[in-house]
Amino acid sequence: MEILDGKIVSQAVKEELRLQTAQWISEGNRAPHLAAILVGNNGASETYVASKVKTCQEIGYKSTLIRLAENIEEAILVAAIEQLNADGTVDGILVQLPLPKQINEEKIIGLINPDKDVDGFHPVSIGRMVQGLPAFIPATPYGIMLMLAHYKIPTSGKHAVVIGRSNIVGRPMSILLSQNTNPGNCTVTVCHSRTSNLKELCLQADIIVAALGKPGFLTADMVKENAVVIDVGITRVADPSKKSGFAIKGDVDFDAVAPHCSYITPVPGGVGLMTIGALMKNTFRAATQSKGN
Repeated sequence: MEILDGKIVSQAVKEELRLQTAQWISEGNRAPHLAAILVGNNGASETYVASKVKTCQEIGYKSTLIRLAENIEEAILVAAIEQLNADGTVDGILVQLPLPKQINEEKIIGLINPDKDVDGFHPVSIGRMVQGLPAFIPATPYGIMLMLAHYKIPTSGKHAVVIGRSNIVGRPMSILLSQNTNPGNCTVTVCHSRTSNLKELCLQADIIVAALGKPGFLTADMVKENAVVIDVGITRVADPSKKSGFAIKGDVDFDAVAPHCSYITPVPGGVGLMTIGALMKNTFRAATQSKGN
């Protein structure tokens, strides 16, 4: 069993981007600029955004963080996005999800200029990805693909089971794994809450991507020997023994499942770190495309 270490792979991605950025700037271009909007003070969102800002500094990007109150009217967020869309010095825009209940997430995502959609959630980005065209790929699935490539994990002809069908992870992950690329060329089964024979399907899988948000859901009796297991789950679970009062748990019962795997991602320290690396790759791409336009 080998750990798919997100720290190692994300560091390699960041170092590559740091060198590319330095070269880009030396050629007379401005630094790539990522603008993030954070609505409210959700603890997990605060952590994610702080990590993204820190990574921008490490790579050499410019970053802007716009903070808005939890109880704002939707129109205020709309105006902030429109201003960033019109700002020629901003290459990438991300709105940290989830948003408060009074705001329509689908509407907000659709307002972002597709040329600046570094989160890869805009319908234009998703449509281009489905067609196999150059696109901003949703950061978490993109990060997983980068990890599979880094560790040279064989995927062609393999049976992949994706547990979860969200637009953020499950659906795009299934599309990427099935595409005629490397990594890719898998036969993919998408499972969800209405799948009646989930355990049976998982036991057939060479690769399992667990992305449903239920801590410890994937157990040892659901995994065949030498499977590759990718844990996308990241849930805060109360833990009085921790200074923070909580522990971060994945969707996989790691201790029980790991001995059966050829490769497995830990939580934390796995996919989450890759998500930020993938976001930074999308941002660099946005900057170079902006220059081209």
